[in-house]
Amino acid sequence: MKHTILAAAALTALATVASADPVDGIWKTEPGDDGEYLHVSIAECGSAICGTIDSAFDASGNQVLNYEHDGKQMIWDMIPEGGGAYDNGKIWAPDRDKTYNSKMALSGNSLTVKGCVAGGLICRGQTWSRVQ
Repeated sequence: MKHTILAAAALTALATVASADPVDGIWKTEPGDDGEYLHVSIAECGSAICGTIDSAFDASGNQVLNYEHDGKQMIWDMIPEGGGAYDNGKIWAPDRDKTYNSKMALSGNSLTVKGCVAGGLICRGQTWSRVQ
């Protein structure tokens, strides 16, 4: 009985890892105007993809301790469309404290993130790199 429970637990753990979305992981944003950048943790949240700020770094690459937005959700409601495309989500930009309608495109270890406001007339985008 003990072996059956352990085997079932191992299979469940393997199934969870195997079913993880390819975008799951830690991503490094592009540096801002001041050279600072973030690490964003992206994972499934229900049927969507969400991302939270994992850590912040200064222009020299030193981690900023006690960053005011650590743990804050930055991406939410991102829907996997297949083929590395994600759409219909929202992204919050801490540097401007604005929320944009967003989409993402995954290609290997690069994630292109784009957000727009005003019906798509004003857009910003970055290409993030996978850290882990």
